Amino acid sequence: MGVSKAWRLSLISANKLALLQNLNGYGSNGNNNDDDDDDNANKLQACWRSTATTPLQRKPISWSLVCGLMLFGLGLISLFTGHVASDLEWYSQRLVNRSFYSRLDGGRREPIDIWKSKYSKYFYGCSERGRHFAPAVRERSSNGYLLIATSGGLNQQRTGITDAVVVARILNATLVVPELDHHSYWKDNSDFISIFDVDWFISSLAKDVTIVKRVPDKVMRSMEKPPYSMRVPRKSAPEYYLDQVLPLLLKRRVVQLTKFDYRLANNLDEELQKLRCRVNYRALRFTKPIKGLGQKLVLRMQEMAKRFIAVHLRFEPDMLAFSGCYYGGGEKERYELGEIRKRWATLPDLSPEGERKRGKCPLTPHEVGLMLRALGFANDTYLYVASGEIYGGEETLRPLRELFPNFYTKEMLAGEELKPFLPFSSRLAAIDYIVCDKSDVFVTNNNGNMAKVLAGRRRYMGHKRTIRPNAKKLSALFMARQKMDWDTFARKVKSCQRGFMGDPDEMRLGRGEFQEFPYSCVCEKPFNDNGTIYNGYHLSDQVAMGSVTKIKSTYDDKNQVSESTNTKKEKHGSSRRPG
Repeated sequence: MGVSKAWRLSLISANKLALLQNLNGYGSNGNNNDDDDDDNANKLQACWRSTATTPLQRKPISWSLVCGLMLFGLGLISLFTGHVASDLEWYSQRLVNRSFYSRLDGGRREPIDIWKSKYSKYFYGCSERGRHFAPAVRERSSNGYLLIATSGGLNQQRTGITDAVVVARILNATLVVPELDHHSYWKDNSDFISIFDVDWFISSLAKDVTIVKRVPDKVMRSMEKPPYSMRVPRKSAPEYYLDQVLPLLLKRRVVQLTKFDYRLANNLDEELQKLRCRVNYRALRFTKPIKGLGQKLVLRMQEMAKRFIAVHLRFEPDMLAFSGCYYGGGEKERYELGEIRKRWATLPDLSPEGERKRGKCPLTPHEVGLMLRALGFANDTYLYVASGEIYGGEETLRPLRELFPNFYTKEMLAGEELKPFLPFSSRLAAIDYIVCDKSDVFVTNNNGNMAKVLAGRRRYMGHKRTIRPNAKKLSALFMARQKMDWDTFARKVKSCQRGFMGDPDEMRLGRGEFQEFPYSCVCEKPFNDNGTIYNGYHLSDQVAMGSVTKIKSTYDDKNQVSESTNTKKEKHGSSRRPG
């Protein structure tokens, strides 16, 4: 009951009780006199006038006032409990997640295992089609042909391709193999077929969306006008496509969506999110030449070391200029990056110090090295560094090399084998992608597209250790580095990196971009009554991490475990929604 409602009720109740007393003729002497109604009414009016003019006069407290105050208090209590109930589920989920891990480690805050999450074994990637997800519409029965022009670098385009398949599904359209961006900063003229296995892409998604390599000539000749071209707003909801794009598709038969990057909403129906995962983690397979060289580099790293770290360094001049940050290079750096920054006329003036305090500046190679050493990685750890052009060249990389002498890049490992790929930045990025994906630990100094896409994939593939710098807190530590000894610095780095190490408990419904946190596609493994993993789990028993029933069975007692497991199965069987 709300406060205002309770207050109104208390006033009404008080007035009614007062009227009933007077109408029933209860006077000051407590006797009932039915013949004196008019006198009682006059006395009541005189009483109200006297209380207004003589405020110091004391009166006995009436029961009507007490009842009114009680009702008002009840209104406040109901208002409070209403707010508590509305947030109860959110708080309970946070407690569920925390209690699961604290129960497994005995409630202690154990040191971080820097090479592998001890809880990753409880989860697995799950993106199978639901039983109610309708099969793909055939080409002849579809609503038309959807052309997609992607934008940006390889991983930005990867996100666009993933969303293009989902949009085609929403529109019941036939998707034409997307066109890659040839005009962006990277100036790579590679086509889809040069980077991805196009035949596998089409066949692996055949049950979800019909995909063709080109619009049939017969259809093109029958069109009175060329394909309609449009750009949809960023992160548009499915309703936008149904309201704005579908009518044009039905009318023109062929529609092209341009600059297609992040043009679909982050939060979608669970089945559409799982389709995103099937595209990103299964259908987009690199061509044999790219895949072959990438696997060779992985094997060469593994031959030198039992396990290795892959570091993705974004420290290109244009990227640093765009960030608006300062990296300690003096007036030379300020001038050079300032000139590059002039390419973007709409960029606002930023405070370098303010951006660093907000955690918006990518870590320098030296800072990455300090973070890794503070976390506990030894000097003899092997590093694979994936990067483009590093601003400052070898001088910028020297501190990282000194901290980790076993320092390798694709250029160092591949030699002459890399020559055919050198003119194509996207193919070089694909090789780095493969090595980073297969590394034991993946570290990034930024929060760009490759960092997000790989973080999501590594979560899907078993929560492989993925370290993302807590730049906001680390920046303060780096600035105060000279004011503390190494042990203190290392202890503080470990503290602020909790929650940024790629552990399963970092996954929360609605957190961040879906490509980085694919919560609908990561499931817990069912458990036996004794709390051990049941190896014979089935896909029909999947419960996505965003589910309300998440993980509960692992920390209840035996009777609750058995009941919870059965409940999850019943809920899961009825929770599938049609695509």
